[in-house]
Formats: sequence, structure tokens, C-alpha cells
Amino acid sequence: MIPELVRTWASGWAISRHTPTPVAKPWGVYIEVGRPDQVGRHVLPEANELAVRAAAASVTVPHTWLKVPMDPEEVGRRLPAGWVVDKGETGHLMATDLRITAPTAPEGYTATVETRDGVTCVQLRDTEGELSAQGQMAVLGRATVIDRVTTEQAHRRRGLGAFVMRTLADHAVADGATLGVLGATDEGRALYETLDWKTYAPLAACIYRP
Repeated sequence: MIPELVRTWASGWAISRHTPTPVAKPWGVYIEVGRPDQVGRHVLPEANELAVRAAAASVTVPHTWLKVPMDPEEVGRRLPAGWVVDKGETGHLMATDLRITAPTAPEGYTATVETRDGVTCVQLRDTEGELSAQGQMAVLGRATVIDRVTTEQAHRRRGLGAFVMRTLADHAVADGATLGVLGATDEGRALYETLDWKTYAPLAACIYRP
């Protein structure tokens, strides 16, 4: 199940971030990102030592990433020289069965939902019109990948993140999705677990910094 979740997450992440379509590699897929701090990323569906070594060995450009569903300490022992495990970027692969909950925006906030280029974005604004929380998703048939869920510091602990998540889930179900997938930070994981999301694997982030 984990390899399929990783493949779904990689495909949805690429749509959400408006990158080129992932390119198949013997060890998984490569996504061209095109940022100075992240030229691209190899995503490995399986925690396989040979795949990790092969993907890492193929890289010659600094700031290329490797994401693999493996404990970061373990994957670090399998990487050649020049690679580092970035624990700050390491996350968690999570998934859930989607259901409609029809959430209500917290008092004092107004919600908007917009879909453009295959990406649905939910935003919450306060009474002064300032952006307070947001999140987005890409639907891939029966699955949706949720991405970039954030709440501004001054508006945290008011249920805004939960509202964004539930609203995205409702729209995903309306579009025919039954499965939700995401890559979570430590902080995000704590929220998602309260919404019945389950952690299936770590997502180690490795970066080529020779």
C-alpha cells in the first residue's frame, strides 16, 4: 500500500506545485522543480537500499532532493558522500478515507473556494480581509492529494486548519475521490491525526550538497 500512496502523493504534488509531469525512473520518478534550493526531486515509492543508492548515484547537480519512505537515520547510512538528510524537511506520509462533514467557517472568518488548472484552493480571511489560513489539493481520479495547508501565526488554535482540511475533503468527495493523501510536517501531523488521518511511513528528505 505504501508504494501506491507514494506514487499518488508524487503525482498530486506535481500538479499542485505546477511542475512538469513526473518522469519515470528505474527507482521511482523524478520531478523537475526548478528552484535554487530545490532543482528537482527523486521520489522513491519503496524503502529499498539498492534504489536509494541508484537514485543518489545518478545525481550530479547540487540541491537535488530525494524523498523516500524510510526512517531518516536509516536512509542516511545508505547515501554516498555529498548527501545529507535534512530532518527539518523530513515529513510523514499520511492518508485517510474521505467523507463529507459540511464544516462551518469559524466565527469572524469568510471562506472562498477556487479551482484553477486542476488545483482547488480554500482560503479563509478575517474581518479585515487578511489571509488567515489556506490549503489546496489536486484530485487524481479516486484520490486527492492535499498540499500547502497553513495557518498564519496570529490565527492559530482557532480551528482554521481543521476547517480548511474538511472543506477540501468535501470538495474532493464531490469530485469523486474517496482517498486522501498528503505529506505532513510534524506540526501538521498532529492536526491531521485529530481528523482521522493515519501515518503510513516517514518521508525522509535527502539533499545533495557536495
